[in-house]
Amino acid sequence: MTNKLIHETSPYLLQHAYNPVNWEPWSTEAFDRARTENKLVIISIGYSACHWCHVMERESFEDDQVAKLMNDHYICIKVDREERPDVDQLFMDAAQLMIGRGGWPLNAFALPDGRPVYAGTYFPKIAWSGLLREISFGYKKQPEKYKEYADKLIAGIKALSLIKKPEVHNAFRQEDLEDAYLGLIHQIDRTYGGRGRAPKFPMPHNWLFLLRYYNSAKNQDALNYTLLTLDKMAEGGIYDQVGGGFARYATDQEWKIPHFEKMLYDNAQLITLYAEAYLITKKDLYKNVVYETIRFMERELLSPEGAFYCALDADSEGIEGKFYVWNAEEIDSIVGETHGPLIKEYFGIDHEALWENRENILLIARPIETLMTKYDLSENEFLRILEESKSKLLEARNKRIRPGLDNKILLSWNALAINGLLEAWKVFREPEFLEKAENIQRFICANMIKDGLLYHSYQNGAPKISGFLEDYALYIESLITYYQCTFHEPSILEAQRLINYVLENFSDEDTGFFWFTSNTNNELAAKKIETSDNVIPSPNSVMARNLHLAGILFHDLNYTERAEKMLRAMIPNIVEQAAYYSNWAIFLINKVFPFYEIAFTGEKYVDNLKDLNKIYLPNTVLAGAIVIRGILRS
Repeated sequence: MTNKLIHETSPYLLQHAYNPVNWEPWSTEAFDRARTENKLVIISIGYSACHWCHVMERESFEDDQVAKLMNDHYICIKVDREERPDVDQLFMDAAQLMIGRGGWPLNAFALPDGRPVYAGTYFPKIAWSGLLREISFGYKKQPEKYKEYADKLIAGIKALSLIKKPEVHNAFRQEDLEDAYLGLIHQIDRTYGGRGRAPKFPMPHNWLFLLRYYNSAKNQDALNYTLLTLDKMAEGGIYDQVGGGFARYATDQEWKIPHFEKMLYDNAQLITLYAEAYLITKKDLYKNVVYETIRFMERELLSPEGAFYCALDADSEGIEGKFYVWNAEEIDSIVGETHGPLIKEYFGIDHEALWENRENILLIARPIETLMTKYDLSENEFLRILEESKSKLLEARNKRIRPGLDNKILLSWNALAINGLLEAWKVFREPEFLEKAENIQRFICANMIKDGLLYHSYQNGAPKISGFLEDYALYIESLITYYQCTFHEPSILEAQRLINYVLENFSDEDTGFFWFTSNTNNELAAKKIETSDNVIPSPNSVMARNLHLAGILFHDLNYTERAEKMLRAMIPNIVEQAAYYSNWAIFLINKVFPFYEIAFTGEKYVDNLKDLNKIYLPNTVLAGAIVIRGILRS
């Protein structure tokens, strides 16, 4: 038995294609049927690498009695949040307003016209069954009450996108930036780094902001807190000590226990962060993280066409983290008796790394210097033994049953990967890093742009879903970055074309900001202006910075003024909640402190970039040409 999801391409939707629930994909036809049958709609949203999505599927969606309740009383829609971030945003906002929190799986109930009336996250089977009965009965008895509540909820969701218009001539002040900095560091864990206690997310743009603030304000604490966080993450279980790459978050304060799914967007941004930190510190640990993370992405996520897939699942064989954990006997048998004690001590086996069922999540438990002294080894000898042992462990691990792979290719996430690879190339000058970034660009141009328009997702040989603001913003950013790395003029001209398209098709003229979906898309009950920076920077903050740089390169005051207007409107948010507006705060650094325009001319204008890239100069924009011409300021 299969349901309508069997015809989809999303791995997450296909996971649910054999459920007894009559799932169907998001479509106008599903809502038309809901209106015809006068049924509420269940919108269940998740993604393929989500552990608790799998748990709820096993407990409820594979249960015949629960499925009968859902099928009898509701139209049931499954949504891949990565394919449809616009749908996810709408119902996530509903959940935040109603229960004060969000997460996945996200399970929402909506009227036949798509307006939400209730939303929550994971429900155990008994609670879910009770909720199904309660909401269905309530709607049949008092449908007008549900419609009134939907009106209020939609009004609340729309209010979340309201932006106060600032005074046009407010100056950009260093005091505001300092308040933002102080607010952010107040949240930092002074022992283990990161924000707060648990769970802990990497949040790369928080630390990029602190690196940039250190560079401009010469604030040593900003650097120290950032390096503490980077050290603890790289040494912890959230980082894959054998294969490289980071898990999505840690469930504990010490970065020891990961939520084992691995996402492209996290790793792409963390490459940028660690490469920039290396440029400041020249710390080998950070270089190793960059190289190992890129190797992980190439080994585990790279498609044959040269772009990157989305994610690896948290589970294998139905057990979270099984692919990644080790016991002491396995280490001994794989590494060998000679070096087994050294490697077990380095990784904290059966001590710091011990997790559950006598299994260990590998982490760096002992400083290299301590073990070199204890085992009478030189640094080169120790590093050779470590690399050989990690190689053996990786080879053994590759024989295990692997976590599921989400083989969607998303344009926005691949744009982040381009940026990460380009930053790594600037710092380390590895030709393969530049080559990989260019391969992604070629793939996007060949497969995800049609008639000049971007597409959000690609799978099974075809693009699908028109591009969202995040696709345009992040891809434009990658084109500007590529231009500043190579002075490849067609890239900056394409960035200009796409900026103009966004201005024409995504603008909210009342606020000067941009809708997440285009102005012609009225599919959802409420449109969204996304301004807060979360695990991925908000598309509006990215667009503001794009406009700032393009305004300088093209000497276009319209771009510059639009960017400054957006930034002014966000200053209260930056000051009060810098952790969630850190990409905006980076832009504010550009406006508060000196910002330099550097132009290269002459026959060797590209070669001269190499020396400049050895210096940490984030508050700059670069341009280059053999001869100064009019189209760019260079």
